[in-house]
Amino acid sequence: MKTVSNEKNEDNLLCARGDNSCDFLTEIVELRREVNVLTELVRTDALTGLFNFRFFNETITLEMERTRRGTQPLSMILLDIDHFKKFNDKWGHEIGNHALVHISNLIKVAVRKLDFACRFGGEEFVILLPNTDLRQAISVADRLREMIATVPLEVADEQPISITASLGVDEFTSRNSETSELFIRRVDEWLYKAKNNGRNQVAHPNPRVVVQQDSVTQEEKSALFGAVGNSTQDEDRL
Repeated sequence: MKTVSNEKNEDNLLCARGDNSCDFLTEIVELRREVNVLTELVRTDALTGLFNFRFFNETITLEMERTRRGTQPLSMILLDIDHFKKFNDKWGHEIGNHALVHISNLIKVAVRKLDFACRFGGEEFVILLPNTDLRQAISVADRLREMIATVPLEVADEQPISITASLGVDEFTSRNSETSELFIRRVDEWLYKAKNNGRNQVAHPNPRVVVQQDSVTQEEKSALFGAVGNSTQDEDRL
């Protein structure tokens, strides 16, 4: 998961008077550290350590704008823990919280440093994958689904608890003109398809098959070869 930090090199702080020491320098450094800590708390979910919904809302707007101005797509994964209400009813909310942390840790392993993994709310998580097309995002989602299904939650004095999750995936490209709300809704619809089709699966649109086109058409090749052939014949006549 990408970590955002505004920390600066405190060793470069100098007293405004130009002295080697400053009575308030230590206090300034400590205040700066406290501000950085508070900044991280504002954007981080306290339970899971992932980014929170507020940070996600800010980031998706920026990443979609970056995609509109560039050529690389932005993909999104929405993940929902299967039957989490029944899980809490059976095991209790404390173990339910352990399950949320467990899933969060698996997400951190599955994503890259440049990705944004966030707690979307309750038992839902969202992952933004910059510079990632649909086919690549599906691969990440499949791998994450398998990790969740095969790595059970370890609980003290209890047998390991199996957990599964449903995931929806889609991409946003520079050709799209939709808002962030519509993009989220589109991915959310795929998530519900995964849940309605039996859960513990990944739902997504079919990746586009890109057919490589020759940069030179057959007509151009014929004209080119004809020109070369005529040129050779002209040289033979000289």
